[in-house]
Amino acid sequence: MRRVLSVVLAMAGLMAIAPAALAQRPYIGFVYPAGGQQGTTFQIRLGGQGTDEVNGAFVTGSGVTAKIIENRRRLGNTETTLLGEQLRILKKAIAAATPAPVKPGSTAKVVAPVAVVDEATRLLAARIENRLAEAVQRPACSAISSLVIVEITIASDAEPGRREITLSTSTGVSNPLAFHVGQFPEVLRKPMVTAEFQVLGKENLALRKRPADEAEQRIKLPSTLNGQIASGEVNSYRFEARKGQKLVMSVEARQLNPFVADAVPGWFQPVMALYDAHGKEVAYNDDYRFKPDPVILHEVQHDGEMVLTITDAIYRGREDFVYRISVGELPFLTSIFPLGGPAGAAAKVEMKGWNLQGAKAMMPAADAAAGVNSVAASKDGIISNRVRFELDALPEALDKEPNNDAPHAQKVTLPVIINGRIDKADDWDVFMFAGKAGQTIVADVSARRLDSPLDSTLKITDSSGKVLAFNDDHEDFEAGINTQDADSYVMVTLPADGNYFVHLADASRHGGEEYAYRLRISQPQPDFALRLVPSSMSMRSKATGSIAIQALRKDGFTGPIKLALKDAPAGFSAVPVVMAANQTTARLAVKTDLVDTKQPVALCVEGRATAGDRNIVHCAVPAEDRMQAFLWRHLVPAEEFKVMVFDPSYQPPPKRVARVYPPAATQPATQTTTKPATTTAAVDPSNKQKFSKQQVASRLRQLKLLFEDGMITDDFYHEKVVECDAAR
Repeated sequence: MRRVLSVVLAMAGLMAIAPAALAQRPYIGFVYPAGGQQGTTFQIRLGGQGTDEVNGAFVTGSGVTAKIIENRRRLGNTETTLLGEQLRILKKAIAAATPAPVKPGSTAKVVAPVAVVDEATRLLAARIENRLAEAVQRPACSAISSLVIVEITIASDAEPGRREITLSTSTGVSNPLAFHVGQFPEVLRKPMVTAEFQVLGKENLALRKRPADEAEQRIKLPSTLNGQIASGEVNSYRFEARKGQKLVMSVEARQLNPFVADAVPGWFQPVMALYDAHGKEVAYNDDYRFKPDPVILHEVQHDGEMVLTITDAIYRGREDFVYRISVGELPFLTSIFPLGGPAGAAAKVEMKGWNLQGAKAMMPAADAAAGVNSVAASKDGIISNRVRFELDALPEALDKEPNNDAPHAQKVTLPVIINGRIDKADDWDVFMFAGKAGQTIVADVSARRLDSPLDSTLKITDSSGKVLAFNDDHEDFEAGINTQDADSYVMVTLPADGNYFVHLADASRHGGEEYAYRLRISQPQPDFALRLVPSSMSMRSKATGSIAIQALRKDGFTGPIKLALKDAPAGFSAVPVVMAANQTTARLAVKTDLVDTKQPVALCVEGRATAGDRNIVHCAVPAEDRMQAFLWRHLVPAEEFKVMVFDPSYQPPPKRVARVYPPAATQPATQTTTKPATTTAAVDPSNKQKFSKQQVASRLRQLKLLFEDGMITDDFYHEKVVECDAAR
């Protein structure tokens, strides 16, 4: 249902954008490297499509700035031919300007060059060589074959952790992708050239041609390792280790690019292995609990070198198979308890994990609102991985053992949220409450959505043991990138006065201190969540745009929801609308009196409703509709809903103005020149080829793009334009 719903959301979101703007929304499919260290400046590559007119890059949060350096759109066959011809002319000019070599001891005189070539010409030749070397006519995935080079500067005090990066054109904003601010020195492998399309039976021709000396890199701990996995490739890292070190090796891969549309299972599935100095495998991981990104926790047994490897589980690869690995004696949380606490009160947790001696818990702010927040450990200024922590307004309690069956059930008073653990294999936690005939009761488990490995199963029985309700997996509409709906939920109307029992266990009959949960037992708590798809919108000057909004109703909530802009920035307004009772979709018309915006503007759509004596207020969460493995669709939340206003009549100034040449008739038929590009020669009408207007227009368009990109000289551009004019 969630996946079908996302299709509806995507269609509604797309319909909310003006047709003229739809084609202009840039798309990014990978970021490499997907992060960097505090206090550094470096370049990254963003691969995608529709990025020809990109003019801005933005990273959420403070302390990180981004600047566009170069736009490397995918080259067609004609463009590569033109660039090859231009390169031959440049090389000929460079050769003519290079003195002939003289053998040592020879009495021959040095022959002066016949031409002079400036440094700009040499740089242009090198640039063309690089572009041609990277050009792939049949990429494995056209949707990620255009590159945007961006310079990133991270302040030394920028908060570490996950951000989001987007690109913008004058008419639209791209989808966001993850970008991380790291705390350790970064190791960066050479960026991949665009992967080639694999032909059945000739797959080896598309394999990455990496030199043997690049297969393994030597590193120092701690480090963050950045790479891209190519088809059939294994990346190796060698380092010195000492006996007793408690090493943490944690991968971010699926977290960087959660869904890949044209690959099974729908994401890069990394596999890590660790080898000792003798080449013996001492640790291996392909999933960390229920998450596809692996983690290796290893205590070193002997001094000596160790080698860490990473590859794809079935040896696939492409430039969007990007990873980051944090390696070292790093603080790492394996579990916390409890998984939540009351909103508005100081919370405390018990932390379990690696390298936590002397670490302090970083808890949500005291004024944090109810909902899912996060907890991390801080040790000597180093921040650990973050785990989810839920705040709620209901009374809280802890489970008390023994409560493994109905005779020993723990008595609770409703409403309540019970923080507990399935302590061991085959364990059951049973809770008893007093109910009334006709009373509706909800039992809701929060575990998997809070990073617990618990796969809950839940049932409600009466005092005779009769099962009134049972659930294993309840589909979570807010799951985001989590594809395993492992939390349980039941709603039941009680048939009579008496005592009732809620039974909770792990469906796989596992258990342990990390198998924590939060169990809400209460009468229904009507609520809703809102989603906006996609996470950005384009608007014409002084016009109105329509935002499609989807409501996810909870605990039987059916009431109306009032939708409006919250704290609308200057130039934007909206007349509030009401989503009627039981409806799940609505549109909010947003009006702007601006001519354009120089950069994206963040908007917040707020929903308000009343349930009994409770006022419910939520901001809509922007999201991207992403396809997994050719079929399933998911909503991936984004941090901000961004709007771009553009003037459709605006014509940007040319990126580069061509030199004006005198009429061709006044020029000699042939010239001898010391310039890097041969100037125009007279066209012989008898040898003129005939081309259609469409062919000539296409060639002129390609020439113009190459010229504006600074990839060809004025002389070469003029000569080819003259040829096109003669071929009409």
